[in-house]
Amino acid sequence: MKGAAALCVVDTNVAVAADGRAGTTPSCIRACAAAIRELISSGHLVLDDGWRIISEYRNNLAVSGQPGPGRAFLKWVLTNYRNPQRCTCVRITPRAADPFDFEEFPEHPVLGAFDRSDRKFVAVAAAHPKRPPILQGTDSKWWGWKQALAECGVKVDFLCPEEVTEKYRQKVRKA
Repeated sequence: MKGAAALCVVDTNVAVAADGRAGTTPSCIRACAAAIRELISSGHLVLDDGWRIISEYRNNLAVSGQPGPGRAFLKWVLTNYRNPQRCTCVRITPRAADPFDFEEFPEHPVLGAFDRSDRKFVAVAAAHPKRPPILQGTDSKWWGWKQALAECGVKVDFLCPEEVTEKYRQKVRKA
């Protein structure tokens, strides 16, 4: 499976981009939509046991409204999150000092500035015994952390690598 891994964690922006709401290119929309369709058809999603990821999906995707791959994904998640053939929920442990940081989040000097709202995706991938890849659509910040994540055993599959690379280069030039 190229677009969606048989077992994977899905960043919210993949479903948002699949619906064409991320201000991205048509090729990125197609890649994200294909990954979502493949996951719904034959994949296995890994989530956290505290509904942190599902809550983020629900805050960014609508169950009703114009149909699209992202909305279909949300409906699929809400239907299947308890189905062990399609979804696995892993326990992640919030740190006492910061509920957006997790014991399972890897310790690496480069990852200290990692976006707190995205730490749950990394913690879930790190907590699962098979270390499933994280599907990433449009968040260019992840491009700067990909090497450090890989060094910690967390794989990120970029569905729109050309676009993310260019966005990341533009941000680095501005900094």
